[in-house]
Amino acid sequence: MNDNHSIINKGLRGVIVASTKISDVDGQAGKLIYRGYMVQDLAERASFEEIAHLLLFEKLPDKKELESFTVRLKEARDIPREIIEALKTRPADSLPMDILQSSIPMIANHDPDIGNYSLGACQDRAVSLIAKFPVIIAAWERIRKGKDIVPPNVELGHAANFLYMLKGEIPDDDAEHFFDVGLVLHAEHSFNASTFAAREVASTRAHMCAAVTAAVGSLSGELHGGANVRVMEMLKHIGSVDKVQDYINRELDAGRVIFGLGHAVYKTDDPRALILAPMAEIMCKKIGEPHWYDISKRLEEKSKAAFKQRKGIDIFLNVDFFSASLYYAMGIPTDLFTPVFAISRIAGWTAHVL
Repeated sequence: MNDNHSIINKGLRGVIVASTKISDVDGQAGKLIYRGYMVQDLAERASFEEIAHLLLFEKLPDKKELESFTVRLKEARDIPREIIEALKTRPADSLPMDILQSSIPMIANHDPDIGNYSLGACQDRAVSLIAKFPVIIAAWERIRKGKDIVPPNVELGHAANFLYMLKGEIPDDDAEHFFDVGLVLHAEHSFNASTFAAREVASTRAHMCAAVTAAVGSLSGELHGGANVRVMEMLKHIGSVDKVQDYINRELDAGRVIFGLGHAVYKTDDPRALILAPMAEIMCKKIGEPHWYDISKRLEEKSKAAFKQRKGIDIFLNVDFFSASLYYAMGIPTDLFTPVFAISRIAGWTAHVL
């Protein structure tokens, strides 16, 4: 017997690289927990600002703490003029994630305290990044469309302000609330690829902006952050409810995947997908395009049946399945779906770097 052999754990599956109290994912039970709180409870009762505070400061804020933290976020929204000028020089067809990634070093350049690694300084840096990500993405969307940039509105919260800067009008209550819930649900997910990238870079004593730059690069890959873009493309390709079964048969016959189904961790429906589904239904109906939700729902039902019949396995929803039609119904361009993911996950990344 030859003992000179190597064991390869592809994708680091089964390899323990660290431990964290920031979040916990129970794939068998379909549970996602942020610092001891079930994500379903947080989505129902807490805003993104409260979640960011929970992740960064290890506790949900009381009323006074939330007011103070919200002010800090609003005061940190302004981005360096250098970033705006750089955005204006970029080709309009530049990938939004590349735009975001290339802007982060410029944020670092304008941080006179970038070499200060104390907890307080790093928490301030985290707040700054959380505040600035939405402003950069919204500014790029306006610039590439040849429109004037809409500056942040100090009267609006984190979710509403992004939609306002993006479209130039204050969102209605449903859009604001549903987008806020989307941010809450995407804020943290333990040791995923982008979080691992951030932690690995931070472990070299690189500053937080360098770690976050790496995380954005990881998230830009379609196997990580781009899945809901593929879901929306799939829904458009299908086009109508009556074509769902033919699409499923064709894709499975060819050995291809159904986007939005299956997850590396969850062995039941992703709890985040179950929260987003009714919101997607409401928003699609609200814009007079209920077929996007209807196609999604039929696709879910028929795909689950097909996988069971053909392969004898159960297939489950992931978070991308309904976030696609929800964001689309809000008027968010599909190529901004992944940057929107980053707008949320920056809270988790920075918490891990701390």
